[in-house]
Amino acid sequence: MAKKIVRVVGHKNPDTDSICAAIAYANLKSHTDDTMEYIPVRAGSISAETAFVLDYFKADTPALLKDVGTQIKDIHIRRTEGVSSNLSMKKAWEMMKILNVVTLPVVNKKDKLEGLIVTGDIAKSYMDVYDNSILAKARTQYRNIIETLDGKIVAGNEHGYFVKGKVIVAAGTPDTIKGNVAEDDLVIISDREESQLICIEANCSCIIVTSGFDISKDVINAANAKDVVVISTPYDTFTTSRLINQSMPIKSFMTRENLIHFDLDDYVDDVRDTVSKIRHRDFPILDENQNYVGMFSRRNLMNARKKQVILVDHNETSQAVANIDEAEILEIIDHHRIGSLETIGPVYFRNQPLGCTGTIIYQMYMEKGVEVTPQMAGLMCAAILSDTLVFRSPTCTQVDKSTALILAEIAQIDVEEFAQKMFEAGSNFANKTEEEILNQDFKIFHSGDYTFGVSQISALSRTELDKVQARVVPLLDKMQVEKQLDMLFVMLTDILNESTYLIYSGAEAASIAASAYNLPQSKDGIMLKGVVSRKKQLIPELINVINER
Repeated sequence: MAKKIVRVVGHKNPDTDSICAAIAYANLKSHTDDTMEYIPVRAGSISAETAFVLDYFKADTPALLKDVGTQIKDIHIRRTEGVSSNLSMKKAWEMMKILNVVTLPVVNKKDKLEGLIVTGDIAKSYMDVYDNSILAKARTQYRNIIETLDGKIVAGNEHGYFVKGKVIVAAGTPDTIKGNVAEDDLVIISDREESQLICIEANCSCIIVTSGFDISKDVINAANAKDVVVISTPYDTFTTSRLINQSMPIKSFMTRENLIHFDLDDYVDDVRDTVSKIRHRDFPILDENQNYVGMFSRRNLMNARKKQVILVDHNETSQAVANIDEAEILEIIDHHRIGSLETIGPVYFRNQPLGCTGTIIYQMYMEKGVEVTPQMAGLMCAAILSDTLVFRSPTCTQVDKSTALILAEIAQIDVEEFAQKMFEAGSNFANKTEEEILNQDFKIFHSGDYTFGVSQISALSRTELDKVQARVVPLLDKMQVEKQLDMLFVMLTDILNESTYLIYSGAEAASIAASAYNLPQSKDGIMLKGVVSRKKQLIPELINVINER
């Protein structure tokens, strides 16, 4: 039985800590719990800095997960096997009874959906047909007729098709039969050899001899000479007449047009709205290549399984992957303030006042007695160096620093040398659009009636930041409106000089920023010396001013 998947995910617009924490914690969980499959995922594009780190330590980039809403692939999928359009109506009915279903999917040899056959279609083929040529119009294969009548082939080609003529029951005198049988007809007949030969001489397509009567060599030879198919069935004439229409292929009655189907990645909420307006009981599911994979019913939607997730480096709804309220949160590992996220039940919540989630996860490795490999050590060390700006941030604790040095030794890297390369990679903005620069490390916060966003752009020199500022300033007002924010702040952080130039958009942004730091108000921006941490030096100050208004 396949293990249930638990996704370990950081916040939207992930930074290096968010990505590395997801990878390292998924690895830890995989070593301590073999009942689940833990996979790291990301809630957005990775930054150039993070890409450098992953490449340096030869770690795979986690798969993108934009939404944790329940999808069709999360519900119970009934793996009803697709059937051929040449399947007989009788065989389809028998399969439905065995499988306890009312719908069969019809697929071609490449698993592409061709149609659906339901019990109502089979009833129609049996009760609402008065055309004695319908078997030919349906191009019924003789093999289907043999199967339906539990018969056997006596003469002719069972792989051929009945494509022309009518179905008749040969009753009465030989003269009567001679007057009723026409060329290409299919004749249901008893054991009278003379009548059988008359039908063959009339160039019928097929004769079906009922009740298991013996068929003479003369009849067989005559049939072979005329290419007439001869079938023997154990059923009597009445039963044979009743059953024969059930040998028609389902393609003659299945629904082909306007098929309602869904994809594995479709979200249950959207699907539920659609199926509520349709009277069908069952619906086919297609994969990303539009191949048929299974069926589901309305009842399956009611019992949909929520995605299970572990959150790292955040605990606020605004920063979480979309539709987090539809997922089952199992754990939260974070080092930020406790935010607005709500869970439907108790969870393991580890929140410590440290400078980096990577520091917490390293502690958990030690607590669980799990060896830290050079790769995992490198990822967690890089996360600490990034989040603490190489120990310059006021969020950095002695625990963060000592942990980073231990991890650096395991990973066999020089802290200062590696950090320089990492920040240089992250400071290369030449190949990024203004939107990418603003969103690469962006978070949304709520305080009172205000919703505001903060983007942090870090570089090793003020010259580089000045160039970035000139590029992004024209976009601030637009970004504020698009993200429905009351205010937007952008931190242009000089790592080496430990300072931030704060620019902003929004009617009250300038006054709130100035009040937060007791500085003169400026419409362009303010210089904040010694401020490098969004979490510890900016957000608390802004919220204090907002709460006083």
